[in-house]
Amino acid sequence: MREWRLEYPVEVMARVLDVSCSGFYAWLDRPPSPHALEDERLKVAIAAAHVKTRETYGVRRMQAELNEEGFAVGRDRVARLRRDMGIRCRQKRKFKATTNSNHEFPVADNLLGQDFTTQGPNEVWHTDITYIPTGEGWLYLAGVKDQFTCEIVGYAMGGRMTQDLTLSALSRAISHRMPVCGLIHHSDRGSQYCALDYRKLLDQHGLVASMSRKATMPPLRASGGA
Repeated sequence: MREWRLEYPVEVMARVLDVSCSGFYAWLDRPPSPHALEDERLKVAIAAAHVKTRETYGVRRMQAELNEEGFAVGRDRVARLRRDMGIRCRQKRKFKATTNSNHEFPVADNLLGQDFTTQGPNEVWHTDITYIPTGEGWLYLAGVKDQFTCEIVGYAMGGRMTQDLTLSALSRAISHRMPVCGLIHHSDRGSQYCALDYRKLLDQHGLVASMSRKATMPPLRASGGA
């Protein structure tokens, strides 16, 4: 009634809702209860936490965040206040980042055959592209890993998953390690690794291409940095 009293007569609303006008005006003049005042204070804290957490926290994590800031509040109360404020956590966009294997570039044979054992560094390098979520969007990371040392010997990062990204990563790896001819360069069958310029760079330094399906690639995790 308080929200609609400028649109409709109080007497009409009171008759429809079966309440007394005097009771409504008495309630309207009554000062806010301590519980209502606490709700308003919590709303400010919830709004600040919502912005601080980049609008990604649901009720459970929001409650924990508020408790850490000194607000002892239950989950149901947080849910009610968020609902009153129209606050919802931002839905994370489903994201799938894969190299494109549907192309007409030549594909190299799998020279490793699931045998990832090596006797020393610079015998086998593995390459892959992954993605990193940031506050400003997705960043793509192309990496080159030495199978023996598990070190990332070359990498490049950018906003697009392009051939230039993989070329930069490989160029850094070559410049950093100066591999001898015959090193096996293992990747999936993505177009970035099958493209002409990429194959030219491999041939120029005597690196031998080997390719497998993405599901058979070892994880691109590093134990040390380049």
